[in-house]
Amino acid sequence: MTQLAPHLTAFLREHLPRERRASVHTCDAYAYSFQLLVTFAARRLRKRPCLLQIEDLDVPMILAFLEHVEEARGNKARSRNARLAAVKSFFRYLEHRVPAVLDQALRVHAIPMKKVDEALVASLSRAEVQALLDAPDRRTPSGIRDRAMLHLAFAGGLRVSELVGLALDQFDGRSPASIHIIGKGRRERVLPLWQETAAAIRAWVAVRPKDGDTALFLNKAGRAMTRAGFEYILTKHAAVAAKVVPSLAAKPISPHVLRHSCAMHMLQATRDIRKVALWLGHATLQSTEIYLRADPAEKLEMIDALAPLGIKPGKFRPPDKLIAMLAAR
Repeated sequence: MTQLAPHLTAFLREHLPRERRASVHTCDAYAYSFQLLVTFAARRLRKRPCLLQIEDLDVPMILAFLEHVEEARGNKARSRNARLAAVKSFFRYLEHRVPAVLDQALRVHAIPMKKVDEALVASLSRAEVQALLDAPDRRTPSGIRDRAMLHLAFAGGLRVSELVGLALDQFDGRSPASIHIIGKGRRERVLPLWQETAAAIRAWVAVRPKDGDTALFLNKAGRAMTRAGFEYILTKHAAVAAKVVPSLAAKPISPHVLRHSCAMHMLQATRDIRKVALWLGHATLQSTEIYLRADPAEKLEMIDALAPLGIKPGKFRPPDKLIAMLAAR
């Protein structure tokens, strides 16, 4: 039997951040996945979490945990798959360090991911975006900060982790203004900013507390803005904007919806999916193709390009009794 705690600690504190150079967001997500798994296994086995063995995390235990994630916690298949991906990554780490669990690791790797529904992305119209950007009160420091964050989240198409993780020195206010982004997978990109977005950020920098954290966006305590903090800000101003544009009240508003909106508007303006992928920091075009499915303009162009075939529809006549029976079903 092999103690779980020392290997899990080394995986989360050394392997992920140092060897794999995973982002802080990825490390936190993996740690939370194992917090859920260890708590579940300890309760099920009536053990203290620090006394769990690697062998306790066998396939039946992991399957039971994944079922718990979906049914008891009410998470969707995508969240279930994220938890499973963290577990598989840990067992890949163990394969070269604890040979005794190799067979167990192979069985864990065989657990399939669950298929997820690929719904069309939600996005906002230009009028809805403008109402949201105009919602903060520019007369207060917090309103100036909120307006700058909303502008940058939309114009840059930033992930919320990228937005709240920005440092003050990543903003270059010289003309033309730009922002240096360290994105998912530590991929870096530099985005030029619209004049209005740059002006909103400059206005915030002018009133930003000088003795706080090094982050670009600070909360009232002078510390870096958190994901939850920005989500609260977005929800608050979306409620105000919905009074101006009522259609906002019926739409789900989240930081990622702003990213989707940026991508959709950019695709409609450029008609070039490669430029959209470059702007969003996608590693492959496959991630960007979801916006093609949501954009009706591409499909309308296909309809316009196709000439009517003018073929009179016929009636299928099965050549055999067996084929006729199969066709009837």
